[in-house]
Amino acid sequence: EGGSRRRSWGLWVTAGVGGTLVALYAVVTPFVTPALRKVCLPFVPATATQIQNVLKMLENRSGSLVDIGSGDGRIVIAAAKRGFKAVGYELNPWLVWYSRYRAWRDGVHQNTKFYISDLWKVSFSRYTNVVVFGVPQMMPQLEKKLEEELQCNARIIACRFPFPCWIPDHTAGEGIDTVWAYDLKHRRGCETKSLDITPETES
Repeated sequence: EGGSRRRSWGLWVTAGVGGTLVALYAVVTPFVTPALRKVCLPFVPATATQIQNVLKMLENRSGSLVDIGSGDGRIVIAAAKRGFKAVGYELNPWLVWYSRYRAWRDGVHQNTKFYISDLWKVSFSRYTNVVVFGVPQMMPQLEKKLEEELQCNARIIACRFPFPCWIPDHTAGEGIDTVWAYDLKHRRGCETKSLDITPETES
């Protein structure tokens, strides 16, 4: 009888340890996997100052907004509170689910959407405001992708690291809280020009 109890107890312990390891693997893997990619994009939460600087770059702007690598949804939720229809793309499913919960908790879930997706597989052509929390290794490739996809009226806001070739039109903050805003119309020389119309005169 004692041996039977020990075997039963051993099975319970084995099952408990195994279940714990499986659960830990499921939680940790989405956070570790980005570090194994060619371009590592780790999750680093935006600071309150960074969020305020991003919102400053969005003043007097309208249209749709996308946060590339939206993390826990802070930027998307803050933009939605300012009236934007905001979307976040994030590869980590745990962060996406948590973002959806935060948006629901803050009462802006109707103006926000979060997708589990690789940013390189998404077209951003329908967005007029783009926020990027990138790393230096990805910025050249992302710069090319956005210039090919976005319309002339788009504004791209880079946080922490600027784009390598573009010259920013606006800058806010300092240190790690710095954000750079780029108006794509200046990259392409497609500024809206007013037409000088000469009224016809009667002969």
